[in-house]
Amino acid sequence: MLDFVKIFAPASVANVSCGFDSIGFAVDNMGDEMTFLKTSKKGITIKNITGAQGLSLDPSKNVAGIVALAMLREYSVDFGIEITMNKGFSPGSGLGSSAASSAGAAFGVNQLLNKPFSNLELTKFAMLGEKIACGAPIADNVAAVIFGGFILIRSYEPLDVIKLPVPKDLRLVAIHPQIEIKTKDAREVLPDQIPLSIAVKQWANVGGLISGLYTKDYKLISNSLIDEIVEPKRKHFIPYFDLVKEEAINAGALGAGISGSGPTIFSLCEGDSIVENVYKAIKKAYKNKNVDFRLFSSKINTEGIKILEAKTQFTS
Repeated sequence: MLDFVKIFAPASVANVSCGFDSIGFAVDNMGDEMTFLKTSKKGITIKNITGAQGLSLDPSKNVAGIVALAMLREYSVDFGIEITMNKGFSPGSGLGSSAASSAGAAFGVNQLLNKPFSNLELTKFAMLGEKIACGAPIADNVAAVIFGGFILIRSYEPLDVIKLPVPKDLRLVAIHPQIEIKTKDAREVLPDQIPLSIAVKQWANVGGLISGLYTKDYKLISNSLIDEIVEPKRKHFIPYFDLVKEEAINAGALGAGISGSGPTIFSLCEGDSIVENVYKAIKKAYKNKNVDFRLFSSKINTEGIKILEAKTQFTS
């Protein structure tokens, strides 16, 4: 049984245009590093958090702490756990910051408990953190972090997570304007009801996207990356969204949309050469706009959370 584990919990893109609250995928080269150490003092302690401001060290007020406490209520042990977090990207980015912390906590604590919980159960624990951070126990980000690759939340009651295949040349280019959009605020602008005709278009695109992933049909993926419901209501939160989307697609991207609640704009591409073109086009679109931004590209992370270091020797 492990006494110490250090992990990488990746960022994630949720909704993926047509799949609101139901489709997400994990990012390969951006995320949080977290450590988990067994201690003789029972309970959960968050020792420190680096890389982000304003996050509480109180386990009852931090999403990672809330998840860890819930797991220890479910699985009684005679030791405590000390957590550290180094945030690799900022909260409010639309890249699943709270999900990385929540899912990372579920995974790390599970390792020190000798892995009594399944990935589906870890997702349920991680959703407790999302409920605090986002106002709703959404699963698309946390499931992507835990399972890796693309995932589909087929059902919430009961929770059913389907891991989807990832075509080998599928790539991500994303721009994060350095503004913050709170998930709770972004959810408030969404309609409670939608016309049946719009719903038909949306679920047809969901089916097309999933089919495209299974058949490695990049054209079908491209045709399906259309959001009829959420994007029109949220895009005004994001500076120059329409410009970035248009330039990305003109440069060869399969499609572009809002990552999670925003403000990050994601684009999916086929192959590294297209990534380079799209990267340059998006950078040019934001040039001289007086908005700071972070631009990056990545493969799709098919593994999910990664163990960076593990030890069995007890230290406290």
